Amino acid sequence: MAIVLDADVVIRGERGTFDLKSWVASRPNDRFEIAAITVAELWHGVERATGTHKVARQRYLDAVLESLPIIPYTEQTAYEHARIWAELEASGKIIGFYDLIVGATALERGSQVATFNKRHFGQIRGLSVIEPK
Repeated sequence: MAIVLDADVVIRGERGTFDLKSWVASRPNDRFEIAAITVAELWHGVERATGTHKVARQRYLDAVLESLPIIPYTEQTAYEHARIWAELEASGKIIGFYDLIVGATALERGSQVATFNKRHFGQIRGLSVIEPK
């Protein structure tokens, strides 16, 4: 099964509070991917960093992205995104705009989302959410 990684999973891997490499290795039958919007979120972190921290963050991100397919935001993703957004809004629930796009990307592909933010992603009907351990 394909698993779309949320930004928080990659960020915790960089910070050393989660062993991303070991977790991925422990799931040899899964395919890991990343949504294009998540790439933007992560690069934003690189752009905001300074000095040696920026260099280290960029190296880490380059290494992670080298091994993951990046899933583009397509017209079909846009339809799924709009549907989820309208559904959540109508029910009085709203989650982050980037989370909406990550969720739409995963639903469109029939993938799961790996995140430490189950509260937000769990509100998307039909989305399979896993919290890495």
